[in-house]
Amino acid sequence: MTRALSLSFLTCLGAPPEEAVSVAAATGYDFLGLRMLPAAPGGIAFPLMEDASRRRALRRQMEDSGIGIFDVEMIRLAPDFRPDPFLPFLEASADLGARAILVAGDDPDEGRLTASFVALCEAAAPFGLTADLEFMPQSDLADLAAALRVLNAAGQPNQGVIVDTLHVSRARVAPSAIAAIPRQWLHYGQICDGPAEIPATREALNFAARHERLLPGDGAIDLTAIFAALPPDLPVAVEVPNDRQSAGMTAEAWARRARRAALDVLEPQPVGKES
Repeated sequence: MTRALSLSFLTCLGAPPEEAVSVAAATGYDFLGLRMLPAAPGGIAFPLMEDASRRRALRRQMEDSGIGIFDVEMIRLAPDFRPDPFLPFLEASADLGARAILVAGDDPDEGRLTASFVALCEAAAPFGLTADLEFMPQSDLADLAAALRVLNAAGQPNQGVIVDTLHVSRARVAPSAIAAIPRQWLHYGQICDGPAEIPATREALNFAARHERLLPGDGAIDLTAIFAALPPDLPVAVEVPNDRQSAGMTAEAWARRARRAALDVLEPQPVGKES
């Protein structure tokens, strides 16, 4: 079975959406991830919710190239979260045909975080969008167990959890725990590799996640075991930002290399058969 692959925003080296669509089409991806809200204050993002004409042109380009938008980034559930300011983001995401919102948990009060997540899911549902929690050891939603507690309490029909192989490794999540995730909560996963050593601070974890991920197969993460625990038809976003390895490469060259490495893990060729 051929998995649908999405080119994550970070892999495309911060390219503008129009370039990212061209890169995804040229390198064989099915989908693309867009970042319309920054991951951190001052971070790179392309606020397409502020430009309807640009969205129209982007839709035409996607239709011509056969590339869809899978996930849009990102909404952070901070202690003061309210859904209303994000309605333009949700509307623009639906306008572009996106499927999923990447959601980070930045509230140490789990009950309040859950209430915020419910409010986001309810706001996203009329737009046909899922809200997918990404647990990260450098966030207040630090591991899969925490994410599942929120989902079990929230009980929303459009909720989900993202299995990102880097965070799985660094949160020390066992494949058996991944296999136990209800299928309806899995909308897509993310693939990359990483070294065995786990950074000791939030700052170091964040830096490595944004700048030092390894190509699938180049690190110590047991990617085979992780994906054996996931549905074989689950779409996968290829998220491999690496400042050092990609230096001097075009976005297209790096995206192509990342896709090939991901497929070597996800769809290994029989011995003796050329890839």
